[in-house]
Amino acid sequence: MYDDACRFLAENFSADFASWLLGEPVILTEIQPSELSLDPIRADALILLESDNMILHLEFQTRPDPDIPFRMFDYRGRGYRRDKTKTMRQVVIYLKQTASDLVHKTDFTLERTRHEFDVIRLWEQPNDLFLQYPGLIPFAVLGQTLNPESTLRQAAQAIEQIPDLATQANLIATSAILAGLKLEDGIIYRILRRDIMQESSVYRSILAEGKEQNRREIAMNFLREGFPIEAIARGTGLSIEEVQHLQQQMNDAPQN
Repeated sequence: MYDDACRFLAENFSADFASWLLGEPVILTEIQPSELSLDPIRADALILLESDNMILHLEFQTRPDPDIPFRMFDYRGRGYRRDKTKTMRQVVIYLKQTASDLVHKTDFTLERTRHEFDVIRLWEQPNDLFLQYPGLIPFAVLGQTLNPESTLRQAAQAIEQIPDLATQANLIATSAILAGLKLEDGIIYRILRRDIMQESSVYRSILAEGKEQNRREIAMNFLREGFPIEAIARGTGLSIEEVQHLQQQMNDAPQN
């Protein structure tokens, strides 16, 4: 859910991210992970954007991950293989405060190889920075603040000043999702209007994805119990091919 919210913001407000991370509002377009490899590794938190002369690689993390340094090194090589003329800016953005040393790791070292990347810990960033750009407003509550509830109110007020209602709805939805890392639901929905949020495309997309995942989990439970594939397909609304694919994944799991 947090990955989806961050991905939506980065892809739809890329100029705001460029202003923040690159220092200028460069127009960026999305790159599909498959363009860097036929077998992309863990693409759920991966965001790739490019301009005429560079690639911006973003990874949003809610918790420390020891595999991050290698992943950054690996994708730098993939980016170079795709286009040797483009530079690549790689940034890992940690959303939730932690005392782990892993969030301070900014390099990958292997024998004579050393690769460096940037790390941003949102809780160390001034929250007023995010309020300057529409696409960054949802991060304000995760920034450096002594009063997250007050900051969320500031974010809500900033969103209300945006004239486009669809943009308002999407920013309210993503703000609510990300605020869940720091505040209780009751506080969030007291500040952010749920009725507007539910009209947003990002909210509906995440909701639909959750329902789809739930159907797949139910189908996998039925498969474990030995139910016929045709019956599972009828009961869950999945196609026979989708159920067969899930069955194949389950059969392959022990081998992996």
